[in-house]
Amino acid sequence: MWLDANFLPLRIITKITIVYNLFTEYKLGDITLKNRVVMAPLTRGRANNEGNVPTELIAEYYKQRATAGLLISEGSQISKMGVGYANTPGIYSSEQTEAWKKTTNAVHQAGGKIFIQLWHVGRMSHPYFLDGELPMAPSAINPVHPIRTPEGEKPSVTPHKMTKEEISIVISQFAKAAANAVEAGFDGVEIHSSNGYLLHQFFAPCSNNRTDEYGGSIENRCRIMFELLDEMKKYIPENRIGVRLNPSSHNYHGLTIDEETLPTFDYLIEGLNNYNLAYLHLSEPFTDVTDVQYSEPNIGKRFRKVYKGTLMMNNGFTKESGNEIIESDGADLVAFGVPFIANPDLVYRMQNNIELAVADRKKYYSLGPAGYTDYPFAT
Repeated sequence: MWLDANFLPLRIITKITIVYNLFTEYKLGDITLKNRVVMAPLTRGRANNEGNVPTELIAEYYKQRATAGLLISEGSQISKMGVGYANTPGIYSSEQTEAWKKTTNAVHQAGGKIFIQLWHVGRMSHPYFLDGELPMAPSAINPVHPIRTPEGEKPSVTPHKMTKEEISIVISQFAKAAANAVEAGFDGVEIHSSNGYLLHQFFAPCSNNRTDEYGGSIENRCRIMFELLDEMKKYIPENRIGVRLNPSSHNYHGLTIDEETLPTFDYLIEGLNNYNLAYLHLSEPFTDVTDVQYSEPNIGKRFRKVYKGTLMMNNGFTKESGNEIIESDGADLVAFGVPFIANPDLVYRMQNNIELAVADRKKYYSLGPAGYTDYPFAT
């Protein structure tokens, strides 16, 4: 076909639209994920030994779920003072670091990728876990929230206000934990700065009434996050670091939303754009905040516009809603939590429309393989 007297060829160009979904590959920095399904971090409490050392049973648990594009481990404390739950594994000792190699090797042999979540619970602990010492926090403010211990629930206590030296030590402990994670063979780390734990406590005025450079203004309350990242990237590439935030956490672990909550997370997330992170992991609200003043019921929609890198969304997704948010470019990755407990082959089940098994809540934190590695595969 020719056009006019100039005899120029008329090209018919067809625009090809590529549709992505949960089951398409994703390039996460220099890592290729085989799908966009992420296993969210889930506390399971199976490191029931004196040193909170990860076991072969834990390695088997993660290996079973390695068909996810990415696994994120349960929260793993960065120090003895960071623990707030029974039998959670750590990543601060040489014994823990060496033992985690069983898990990373098992996952890699199964073709999977795994990050470890680095955790310090701050005031959400109890002297029971800390050899009688008070938990540490940005300020001496009691969260007024029950703390679950092997002896039953105990009332929370007023924490010890951290000195600036202690803040510096915690930053160094996060960085050392990242270095340990590299040695243990993890593909990356996720900083748990969410859900009312230590870093989140710095961000919120209801848990941080300091008057020094770590309190008062939004910039000061967020300072620890950026100092931590700057220290951590000395030991692990930026594109192997993920950050988890929960901007609409309300009446959860002692935190409440106020007029500075959303501006604080706007500032935080804008600041994260200055780093070449692996991803930002955001949770939709855990509780209904529709009628809560100053809240944001749709976290993904708001912060997709703010954050320029890879966005992972979490909380209550199904195969259908997960595909929808990927297809509409509302997120790049979707994290599934509870469904992975009873469905080690969750990806296969979703791909083949197989009914999902339901987890036994009574065995979420029990010991041994029951309710942990004994859920059957559909194949």
